[in-house]
Amino acid sequence: MGRIFISAAHGGKEAGGIDPGSIAGGTTEAKEMILLRDLIVTELRGRSFEVLAVPDDLSAQQTIAWINSRARQKDIALEIHADAASSPSVRGAGIFYIANNDERRTHAELLLVGLLRRVPQLPNRGIKPDSASGLGRLAFCRQTAIASLLMQVGFISSPDDRNLLQTRRRDFALGIADGLVSWNRTIDPGSQGGTEPTYPPINININGQNYPEQGILINGNAYIPIDLVDRLRIDLSKSPNVSRATYRRVVYVKAIELREFNISISWDSANRTVNLRSILQIPSGQIDKIMSNGHTSEVQLQLFLRNNNESAIVKFPDLPKLYREEGTLEGVNYDIAFCQMCLETSFLRFGSDIKPEQNNFAGLGTIGGGVEVASFESARIGVRAHIQHLKAYASLEPLVQEVVDPRFRFVTRGIATSIDQLSGRWSADLEYGNKIMAMLKRLYESAGLF
Repeated sequence: MGRIFISAAHGGKEAGGIDPGSIAGGTTEAKEMILLRDLIVTELRGRSFEVLAVPDDLSAQQTIAWINSRARQKDIALEIHADAASSPSVRGAGIFYIANNDERRTHAELLLVGLLRRVPQLPNRGIKPDSASGLGRLAFCRQTAIASLLMQVGFISSPDDRNLLQTRRRDFALGIADGLVSWNRTIDPGSQGGTEPTYPPINININGQNYPEQGILINGNAYIPIDLVDRLRIDLSKSPNVSRATYRRVVYVKAIELREFNISISWDSANRTVNLRSILQIPSGQIDKIMSNGHTSEVQLQLFLRNNNESAIVKFPDLPKLYREEGTLEGVNYDIAFCQMCLETSFLRFGSDIKPEQNNFAGLGTIGGGVEVASFESARIGVRAHIQHLKAYASLEPLVQEVVDPRFRFVTRGIATSIDQLSGRWSADLEYGNKIMAMLKRLYESAGLF
């Protein structure tokens, strides 16, 4: 039986200081997760499982390195977090797994069911691929060498979730322990006696063509030969965090991590085939330029929105059309603007500080820096203001239409021509541009352009 690694998120050194994680209600995420982790460890050891608790003073990258240096083939790893949101009404538990890994998805379901059976009062936020996270990837899911999951046990910013966690901590621990036991027992024990493990072969398809050499499946993740990566003109020499494995004298690379090099990855379970696709319709070097052409159709934008929020189109049925029209008129990439809208509004779910009737799709402020955000008379005018604000940042060209963006004249024109340059400007979040880019890649994958 494999061992279980458990990491309590945050608490280590990040950027020169101790990272407390989210802070709310007189407590910190790091403190709450350490207390919960300790109870989980005690419970599992009481059930005769071998458990390794990651030291609390390690950074996120050091945590992964600590696990990888000790991990064996049959081991599993879990990191527990508490989420946070601007609205105290947002709550619930969920789990992230590495994208395109059906086996890990099944493991996540086992783990979440274990927690919710013990704490049924906790809303179920479901299981999601890490590509649906804010940055489009989670290092703990991708860089940990063994089967791994990242669990969000609730929202520390929610008084209800926080109270549940603090008053029923043992129930949380019992539920998570139940799920870990179920997950641990599904892992294939593999080979014994110190011999090299045997990994099942898989087929590889590139841009619709079958590749003559096969890949392998390690812990449910597809790995492809390194020579194929070279043929795709991807330089991994400066990417040490991309997972590699040597098997029978051949070096393999974890396929899912090639998404960062604009490669689309999908898995065909029926034919045991990993499908790789490079960008087909988007010029190289243009994907992140705000002043450029959009590439999606109105239908593709509608489907992307509906697949992430079924009710989104009900109130704003013409929004994809409006973004295409207004963006094209001003020369702004409407795909980028649309994805920024999805990020800002959580796919038109909005939040406590912005109401749908305000038609403010990008968190635009008013003149004078008041607490209220701007309101617009219609969805079209709201989209127009958003497009104009992007153009203010990305271009020195004059507007085609009359200005409706209340803060257009306050922007230093042309200071942010690419998505990443919006970080720390449009939003104080220094990862803001990366989050928009992750959303854009999700859109292009769903549209078959990527």
